[in-house]
Amino acid sequence: MNLRVPVKVVVVGFGMVGSRLADELLRREPEAFDITVLGSEPYEPYNRVLLSDVVAGRTDVAAITMPLPDGARVSVLRGVTATSIDRESRVVTADDGSTHPYDHVVLATGAAARIPPIPGLRTADGGLPAGVHALRTLDDAREIVAATVNSPRAVVVGGGVLGLEAAVGLAGRGLSVTLVHNVQSLMERQLDPEAADVVRSGLEGQGVTVLPNSLSSEVLVAGGRAVGIRVKDNADRASTGDGGSGQRDEVVAARLIIFSVGTIPETGLAAAAGLSTDRGIVVGYDLASPDDPRVHAIGDCAQPPNGSRGLVAEGWDQARRLAETLVSLVEPVNAPVEPAETGPAETVHLRLPHDGAQPSMAVRLGALLTGGASRAQSDRGIDTRGTDVVKVKAGALSVTTMGVCGPSRPNGLTQRAVRLADPRAGRYIEVVVSDGILVGATCVGDPRVAADLTAAYTRRTPVPMDPAFLLLTPVMQTAAPASSPEHMPDDAVVCRCNGVTKGDIAESCGSGAHTVEEVVRETRATTGCGSCKDAVCGLVDWLKESKEAVPEPA
Repeated sequence: MNLRVPVKVVVVGFGMVGSRLADELLRREPEAFDITVLGSEPYEPYNRVLLSDVVAGRTDVAAITMPLPDGARVSVLRGVTATSIDRESRVVTADDGSTHPYDHVVLATGAAARIPPIPGLRTADGGLPAGVHALRTLDDAREIVAATVNSPRAVVVGGGVLGLEAAVGLAGRGLSVTLVHNVQSLMERQLDPEAADVVRSGLEGQGVTVLPNSLSSEVLVAGGRAVGIRVKDNADRASTGDGGSGQRDEVVAARLIIFSVGTIPETGLAAAAGLSTDRGIVVGYDLASPDDPRVHAIGDCAQPPNGSRGLVAEGWDQARRLAETLVSLVEPVNAPVEPAETGPAETVHLRLPHDGAQPSMAVRLGALLTGGASRAQSDRGIDTRGTDVVKVKAGALSVTTMGVCGPSRPNGLTQRAVRLADPRAGRYIEVVVSDGILVGATCVGDPRVAADLTAAYTRRTPVPMDPAFLLLTPVMQTAAPASSPEHMPDDAVVCRCNGVTKGDIAESCGSGAHTVEEVVRETRATTGCGSCKDAVCGLVDWLKESKEAVPEPA
């Protein structure tokens, strides 16, 4: 009999990070917590990373739905927004009037799309004119897809990762697309100017018109609907801009305008509760507020000491680390010691590596993208390598960055950088090596090399003595096509976002998972960027056929 009183955990936010935290807790200690999740959107959790794929028509809405947390002690309230936190009474109040007591409350409220204050962009009631959208929620994606039917021309404002993905997706639907960016280099946070030029050429090759060093000065509205956008030179950034009469000032006609110019962390709930906020909700390395150890923040709303890049892998890593912390606070059950008896061993939900047995899947999958490496706190904070890999989903254009890249230039004393620049072929690759380990890379135009570099970076595998070999030669064995899974080693990584190997999928199938949906629920494969979906489906089909082909013993 379990006499332990469950710890009450209230999770505010049911996005990719909030739902992951609930799942992490259930995988570790399903009976130790009473979990309440409040989600302001009325939908099941969905993969926000794949919203640009929905816009592009590469996938539908149903395909990006994520598994619901499954457990007797978890309650998910969709369409319910938390309105206040009473830290003295330890109670969260929601907009439906319900109250939720907690021992620990976790804020996973995410971030809202940033909408710049330019003329014509706000209606009298503070909303956006018809035809103007952000791309942050499922409703945003649906509205954009609907608008493409009657909008032959579109403008995307913002040349970051999401802006590139949206522009390529709309061009793939047959729209005439113009991409407006306020500085010269696209993806300036991840790419150096030379790599950005290669990306720009790739976009133009897919029919996207790029206007760099350009500012959106006004949204033109007629009859309550956007009909175009006024664009002028960014005189502060343009090398020849002097603010004189020669400055460009043009109107780009479009009935569909998408703003992708960053996000603003949702900090209002925390600030109203008297918690420290800056750009985000201030937390320590332990992800707890310095004002209240019972309040935590993870994901896009959080501001840890080492900063935040707004990547889902980073949020998932925070969810894993916080789950480990909360589990460590649970009081063990003081059961009386009884003489050992022969018989079947008690099932242990969580087997750690030092227990003398193979770690359980929950533990192995918890080491996100690290190949078992530690995330322990050090003098420099938390090691988060592997959570900073950026992969752009832009059709035929492949762009991947990680670690030391773009404006974060190599340290010439301790790091060695080697690059291959081949603009005519649409290819640019740079690798940064330190002490025999890959510490950064930029790869444009070669998805195979990008996959190999990602594996080497996240798993910390030693690299060749001459880093130039990394530019063309595979550095480690990668997952073979799903049509020949018999040639894949068990440790071949199939889903890099969650560190899922062929062996993990085979173990899941061997333990009773018979469908792709069941494998996804058990291993989380395909729930990241989604690029491994075909491989996972093929592998599951092959494992099923292989099992059926083996005759039952007589």
